[in-house]
Amino acid sequence: MNDFAGWMRLRQDRIERVLEAMLPPAVLSPARLHEAMRYAVLGGGKRMRPLLAFAAGELARADAARVERAAAAVELIHVYSLVHDDLPCMDDDVLRRGRPTCHIAFDEATAVLVGDALQTLAFYVLAEQPLAQDAAGQLDMVRILARAAGSRGMAGGQAIDLASTGRELGLPELEIMHIHKTGELIRAATLLGARCGNGLAVDEIERLDRFSKFAGLAFQVIDDVLDAQSDTATLGKTAGKDAHQNKPTYVSVLGVAGAREFAADLRRQALQALEAFGARAGRLRELIDFIVLRTS
Repeated sequence: MNDFAGWMRLRQDRIERVLEAMLPPAVLSPARLHEAMRYAVLGGGKRMRPLLAFAAGELARADAARVERAAAAVELIHVYSLVHDDLPCMDDDVLRRGRPTCHIAFDEATAVLVGDALQTLAFYVLAEQPLAQDAAGQLDMVRILARAAGSRGMAGGQAIDLASTGRELGLPELEIMHIHKTGELIRAATLLGARCGNGLAVDEIERLDRFSKFAGLAFQVIDDVLDAQSDTATLGKTAGKDAHQNKPTYVSVLGVAGAREFAADLRRQALQALEAFGARAGRLRELIDFIVLRTS
């Protein structure tokens, strides 16, 4: 399918079905926890990380049935992070994807357990079936996701974010925070999708890695711009919350125009990293355009 919007919609629908099948049924004990897990995961979100996994998998000529499991594992980690980030002890938000956040719809203790359960389910999904060409390759996939989710990745980025509230950060410090908080999981999605394939050369993996680093930062820059410029109904989450909480963002450091210029430069560098792949990287090129040009 040549139409990017159609390609994206088909894969969003596919990952939704995969996630629905992987999550425990709401009627299975403990029913309230399983209901809350399904509430948090299903029925919303751009599924950007699975899309990157699918696009990288196509570049690597991977079996889509393998890629969908890797993509689901990354998305489960992402949703767990959202559930925990929204808690009163973190960002204290009441709206996510146009609905009450998990701790509002259920309760705080259940939301904590939802995050815990989604995290462990992610690694079960990644390890349950063969996804790579050999056991060593699959073990490396587990390592990539674990690093991306931990103190050297997403959790560490959130810790830096919490410690930075009310402080002025320079651009290098802001980049370090978001390379960890947002970028590492986007990087993992891309690399895991590729690792499901037939073995890209070392230099090709390095190019994909460079692309994903630029894409991850660009995603966060545009998120900051949209938080400053869009309304709550458009975003599906509370708009303007970063400024209200006095958090350092790319907009607070660079201004809206400067942030958009920075995102455009990251897009150029991401596209440059893909040049050697030629037409094989077409979907990844379309995704970086979508990331930088999106309005929600």
